[in-house]
Amino acid sequence: MEGAASEGAATKAPDAEAADRIAAILRARQHQPGALLPILHDVQDALGFVPADAVPAIAGALNLSRAEVHGVISFYHHFRDRPAGRHVLQLCRAEACQAVGADALADHAQRELGCGWHQTSADGAITLEPVYCLGQCAVGPALMAGTELHGGVTPARLDALLTALRQRDAGYDDARQDPVASMSDDEVSR
Repeated sequence: MEGAASEGAATKAPDAEAADRIAAILRARQHQPGALLPILHDVQDALGFVPADAVPAIAGALNLSRAEVHGVISFYHHFRDRPAGRHVLQLCRAEACQAVGADALADHAQRELGCGWHQTSADGAITLEPVYCLGQCAVGPALMAGTELHGGVTPARLDALLTALRQRDAGYDDARQDPVASMSDDEVSR
């Protein structure tokens, strides 16, 4: 999709604080068996992504090649190589959700956000990611907005959720309520 904020986004070198955080993570975990995945998770949890400039430090600490570390980062969809938007929206792409409209919901989300998978809306608010099963098969299509799980999501419910996320950014206190809870049955089923 054109106009997505994450298209061509450069990943800048870690600043001193980020480099210190990465170094602390490496010191804490580098001697553990199978340390690469826990280190990558810790770095992403701390920084929101795994900066490309962190790869040599991680590789060096674990006696791996940079290609091996990069291969793991690029293999697992969970890891990001650039900062995400202020909110991460994960849409379930598993078969059970697809059977009840997840493909149409994904198309709607991409149109509304103006971005594709693993990209961020032009306003930097929302990153769209596919996820393969949220364990909500009985109430699909399902999605996660940050840590909030939503089932039975329709285009109207998605629009209400996107509005609520953007209102949170703008500081509206009432946007912290479930945006779908106040919708009528007709609005929810659209």
